[in-house]
Amino acid sequence: MSRGRYRGVGTTMDPNVRWLGFGGVVRAAGLSLIAPFFVLYLRNVLGLGYAEIGLLAAATGVVPLALVPFAGLITDRVGRRGLFLVCLAAESGGILVAGFAMWIRSLVLLIAAVSTAQTMATIGSPALSAYVADHATGSERTLGFTWLRIGWNVGFTVGVLTGGSLIGFLGFVDVGLLAGVVLLGSTSLLTVVLTPSPYDRALRAGTVRPNSGAASSRPGVGQSLGLLGRDRSFLALCAAVALAELTIGQWGVTFLVFANTVLRLPYVLIGAGLAINGVLVVVLQAPTTRAAFGHRHSTLLVLGTALYAAGFLLLGIAGAVGLAIVASFFVAVVVLTMGENVVSIPTTTLPSNLAPPTEIGAYNGAFFAFMGIGQLLAPTVGGLVLAVSTAPLFVWSILVLPALPAVVLLGAFVAPRLPAEANRA
Repeated sequence: MSRGRYRGVGTTMDPNVRWLGFGGVVRAAGLSLIAPFFVLYLRNVLGLGYAEIGLLAAATGVVPLALVPFAGLITDRVGRRGLFLVCLAAESGGILVAGFAMWIRSLVLLIAAVSTAQTMATIGSPALSAYVADHATGSERTLGFTWLRIGWNVGFTVGVLTGGSLIGFLGFVDVGLLAGVVLLGSTSLLTVVLTPSPYDRALRAGTVRPNSGAASSRPGVGQSLGLLGRDRSFLALCAAVALAELTIGQWGVTFLVFANTVLRLPYVLIGAGLAINGVLVVVLQAPTTRAAFGHRHSTLLVLGTALYAAGFLLLGIAGAVGLAIVASFFVAVVVLTMGENVVSIPTTTLPSNLAPPTEIGAYNGAFFAFMGIGQLLAPTVGGLVLAVSTAPLFVWSILVLPALPAVVLLGAFVAPRLPAEANRA
């Protein structure tokens, strides 16, 4: 398909989506001051082992995983804006409590606070996705999610670079408390500037969605679950993404622990690497998205997953050889970021494309739940592999294995069964 057709896409982006992108800058800056370094606190301050870190990182995701399907159903019944704003406020409180827990060195309180923050962010995710989907369709929707991601990564870049530097000077406690204050600021901003979506207004008026041809009554929970259960192509997509996440999910925990404790890279270098990740997203995500227009989302998932596997294997080879460790770390970050940029396009857009208008929240909730299964198991598997051996090539050869069946399932079964228009970026 010609890319010329998409020239000018994004010039009429809804102001609410633009505000979400700006608010995402502040929110990401706050979270990334401390969140990426959470597992390093467990290792270097509390002295926990690799397997324990993996299990605890997974434990913080148990409650979010259990609730996210219901979050999607709730989104379609109570609306978008109010739900995700409440969740953002609760997330801010969770990070503040986490800072306090690090101050008193309470592992139980720390895990509870981090789990609460993750739970609130997870519950709000389907509402946030549905809110954006309400304001945009087609390629405009794809680009809208892209701008949210760019805004998020501007803040992420500032946050990880600042956090990696400040933790060495101020310590984890002060940086954690600062992160909570920044998050409260971003939530307050969004509460003031965001308006209800068309779906929100339709719920208040007693109709499901204006000008959609849908019935005026809201769909029942049983109807939504039945629809999801019968959509085999969507469920197969979810299964493939869950498998891919077993490899992709090593990026957030195992990669950082490996770099710090096996390769012996200091906080400041790790922060710099994560900052490069954020910068590359800001610079390259929009061009990557435009290059993806007209291509199949399923193809993008395959390509992105392969890039993740390549980045991890590169780090494993460099660690095994023992040469150019720092340079290889930064090159691996670049390759992983390329995979992240590509994968983000289908994972943020495709669930909404496949959903009926009145079930966008339910589809996003189910999709995030399957992704969450992979993300939940990834740090557990990573921690157990590191506990068995820290040999770099062994570690990453094992951890990229789930990517293979994911790619096969996507290419052989999922892609031929997805509706062509919905599967097109």
